[in-house]
Amino acid sequence: MAVNTPSEEMPPKSSLRKETLWNRDYCKAMVGNFMLFFSFYILTPLLPIYLDAEFAADKDVMGLVLSGYVVAALLVRPFSGFIVDSFDRKKVLAICFFIFFILFTGYIGAGTLLMFAIVRTLHGLPFGAVTVANSTVAIDTLPSSRRNEGIGFYGLSNNLAMAFAPSIGIWIYHASDNFTLLFWIALATAFIGFMTVSSIKLPKREPKKNQPISLDRFFLTKGWLLALNICCFSICWGIMSNYVAIYGKEILNVTDGTGIFFMILSFGLFASRLQGSKALAKGKIIENAAMGVLLSLCGYTLFAAVEQLWAYYLSALLIGLGNGHMYPAFLNMFIKLARNDQRGTANSSILTAWDVGMGLGMIAGGFLLEYISYSAAFWGAAVMQAAGTALFFLASRDFFSRRRIDI
Repeated sequence: MAVNTPSEEMPPKSSLRKETLWNRDYCKAMVGNFMLFFSFYILTPLLPIYLDAEFAADKDVMGLVLSGYVVAALLVRPFSGFIVDSFDRKKVLAICFFIFFILFTGYIGAGTLLMFAIVRTLHGLPFGAVTVANSTVAIDTLPSSRRNEGIGFYGLSNNLAMAFAPSIGIWIYHASDNFTLLFWIALATAFIGFMTVSSIKLPKREPKKNQPISLDRFFLTKGWLLALNICCFSICWGIMSNYVAIYGKEILNVTDGTGIFFMILSFGLFASRLQGSKALAKGKIIENAAMGVLLSLCGYTLFAAVEQLWAYYLSALLIGLGNGHMYPAFLNMFIKLARNDQRGTANSSILTAWDVGMGLGMIAGGFLLEYISYSAAFWGAAVMQAAGTALFFLASRDFFSRRRIDI
């Protein structure tokens, strides 16, 4: 009778370990991402109110000031992908996260609108680099068999930050009427994130030498149509997310309502990511994206069409559900169009496209609010969502299916 050796009776421990989704380093990457976005979103909905209260800035000026970080992030993101793919990803992540953390001190010291605009713009540089580096590191910690699922779950850390940070920020502001306190909290949160990602352990990667310099090292040219599509969707997000607080205050006469709005939106994001991750694990990427773009279209249209409190909150749920399905699906599409050595480039490409739309949305939203009306700004968001939805169903689905690489 043959006797099974221990190696025949069960797979080696290293093999089992490789198939673990919730490994320690993946969890650290998620915690770091949560702290990154918490420190960011605790300020985001309140900055238009801050600029109005401290500097009496007009709404079109607000749009320009707030879009500065997006422009900076946009400039650095293509190079971030190249750097992340070329050098030690852990070191790149740690350095960029430290710079992101330390620049929060600039908000505390900015005494003029010009200084605030400079600090806000500079802050976009490390933010753009950290988001690329951290998501790439998170993907590196995942086994290939769990990658689709892991990418979907990774976004939950963003969503939890979006659920709690705006609500906490708005509560602290109304309780203390002290923006400086909020800047210190953002600084402390970013520091915790920096310390967390600094403890991630990754295999040592030797810097790549004598790489040919080509456009696809900075932008995933195979995904150009998907980039255009995601840009349409992020224009809507840029308008809605940055002006929803001041809209609620001036038009609907709600102050604490913005915190509730973001909590409902984030609940939708969280629920759809949980459900969507299961679908992504089964390879249903296109189906997830399709559901997301349609739900978002319903949400933005309702937000623009009905100026009532119930529509304000219901649209938050629909937009959250839609984006929670859509964004992870599009991220998976970008990753599946890229080779293994282009993961950083794929991450930077979708984030670059998102930044372009966010910046356009902030600027356009600010001008529409200042010179026409809130209704014009939010109808603009609904129209762009409709355009993006049409582009997805008419072209992007087939574009992805023809070019995908399954590795």
